[in-house]
Amino acid sequence: MELCAFFIDDSRWSPGIGDPTPMGWITVLAYLAAAVLCARAGRAEQRSEEPARRVVLFWALLTAGMVALGINKQLDLQSLLTQIGRDLAQRDGWYEQRGGVQKLFILALGVLAVGSGAAMLLWLRRYLRELWLAILGGLAIASFVVVRASSFHKVDSLLGTYVGFVKMNWVLELGGIALVAWGAWRAPRARAWHRAPR
Repeated sequence: MELCAFFIDDSRWSPGIGDPTPMGWITVLAYLAAAVLCARAGRAEQRSEEPARRVVLFWALLTAGMVALGINKQLDLQSLLTQIGRDLAQRDGWYEQRGGVQKLFILALGVLAVGSGAAMLLWLRRYLRELWLAILGGLAIASFVVVRASSFHKVDSLLGTYVGFVKMNWVLELGGIALVAWGAWRAPRARAWHRAPR
């Protein structure tokens, strides 16, 4: 309870709109549109003559992930987690050594992302030909999340750079979302093509 009060008293973060820019809202809408397409692909798989439970679960997980990331885009929960970590470090006296802890956290997050990606590829190996676009998009978004979580100054400045009128941040995040959406949109046709008797 003391820990909870510690964070409630600290009013630097509060729920609200994290990115009120037009691109922020476009990204939220892109996540939600991708979620709708993933849910549609999952329903199509469920209604098929021989539904693959793994594929249904894959689409359900991807739907939930897209919704969660869309909500997080505006709530900015990673900033809350960063603030909580900083507050704990200051309170417990290891703030000066936070760089090492941050590197361990990013390493653990990266290992978790790579391990989860490898496990997913192995788990879905029979369906890779029909799901590869959505899987690639999901892995791209996971990579983007890990890179954003690192919040090292050089990484932040790279993501903030513009190529023409386009910010690198937008390319990476929206590119991953587009791959997921495209993969979900074509999933019913890809399923029919790849699982048709030859």
